[in-house]
Amino acid sequence: MSGAVLAVAAGALVAAAVWTLPRWLPPTVVRLRERVFAAVNGTEGVSVPGPLVGAEHFEDVYAHPAADGRSAGAGLSDLFWYWLAPGAHMHQEHLEPGERYRTVARTTRQVLAVRHARSDELATAAVRRALDALPADRPSHVRLRDLLMPVWAEVYHELVFDEPCPPAARALVVGNADDVVTALKCTGLRHMDRRARLTRYLRARVEDGTCPVVLPPPFTAQETAWYLQGAFFNTAVVQMSEAAAHVLLCAGAYPPARSLVDDDDALDRVVDETLRVHPLFGVAHRITSAPIEVGDVTLPSGSVLLFNYLAYQRTGAAGDDVFDPERWRTLRHHDAHFVPFGVTANRACPARGSAPVMLRAVLREVLRRYDVTPTGAHTRSMPNRGPAFLTPVGAPSPSRARVAALRLGDRWSDVGRSLTQLALGTVMVLEARRLKPCSTYFSEARA
Repeated sequence: MSGAVLAVAAGALVAAAVWTLPRWLPPTVVRLRERVFAAVNGTEGVSVPGPLVGAEHFEDVYAHPAADGRSAGAGLSDLFWYWLAPGAHMHQEHLEPGERYRTVARTTRQVLAVRHARSDELATAAVRRALDALPADRPSHVRLRDLLMPVWAEVYHELVFDEPCPPAARALVVGNADDVVTALKCTGLRHMDRRARLTRYLRARVEDGTCPVVLPPPFTAQETAWYLQGAFFNTAVVQMSEAAAHVLLCAGAYPPARSLVDDDDALDRVVDETLRVHPLFGVAHRITSAPIEVGDVTLPSGSVLLFNYLAYQRTGAAGDDVFDPERWRTLRHHDAHFVPFGVTANRACPARGSAPVMLRAVLREVLRRYDVTPTGAHTRSMPNRGPAFLTPVGAPSPSRARVAALRLGDRWSDVGRSLTQLALGTVMVLEARRLKPCSTYFSEARA
């Protein structure tokens, strides 16, 4: 074969590889990132479900009294504490079992013990304010997570402070939450100055007596501020922004959704099906404080159990990826291995009562006013922040060509985004290993 022919063939191969980049590069990068994060946790991680612990034992092991350790002893903890700083040691999900955890958990339950009617009212009012800022006569191209983050900033500020959220406070909360989730998804580095501004605001409210939610002594004002920041203005705002974006993207791709706005039961089925297909939690880790017998296997004390929500939810009676809310007319949650808010016996999400009601309220309000047209890939991690058109009911829809162009653009953006995630994720892994925030905290506490 002549050199010219070889050159043409090589050029064709390169061109094909470049043209198909959006198809093969992002999944490849995801696998590389998973290997990086797996290496952080070392060899002690036990995947559940996995070779040692099957899906049939998932909930029993999760609920076992010895699966109670949260941070101490897991290599992955340093990385999570790095992402959730400042005050990760006051984050409810990262407190070790004991009186401090019980006090914090009880306080959170009290804040979130809201009547369903009140939950609906708060979410409806906040999303209406966000939607009122959009044009009423033409489509708006938005990032749903960004659009909805101020909604949840207002909702949780009102729950904590029992007063409407002023614009300045909303900006602080959104700046903090956006910085945390951006770092968690490795699409940007963390900026501690943005987070510190919210900490100062919360501490000032605690110290001047204008914050109704205060942890009792011996907790300090600083610890209360960190607790509020982690539980409500970080985790709650981030998770609800992500969940609502997922719900709207799924509804936008589900033709019957428009006809469901006056049927709360049907909307609940859409919410449940969204959380089945796109669970908010990826992998939750627990450290065993004593051996756990699972069939003929013994998990020794100190094992790091990695509970994979998505894998577990794909093993039940609804193990497919098809979005079908109607399945919930007859299917029981238990039979579907459906654990969107965790397992009740072991630190289930404290918002499991109010969150579905609020998500339904947002879905109802948006569908009453808009058609939702997704314009990007919809994945569980949603690093593209949920791009979509919101078209007012009765207004002209965006052209198919425009929607197709945006979808193609998102596919190519995913190439650069994936490389950014790999690079920044590696940087943050190395930085977390250098700083060792969790390991240092527990070594100092034992000293």
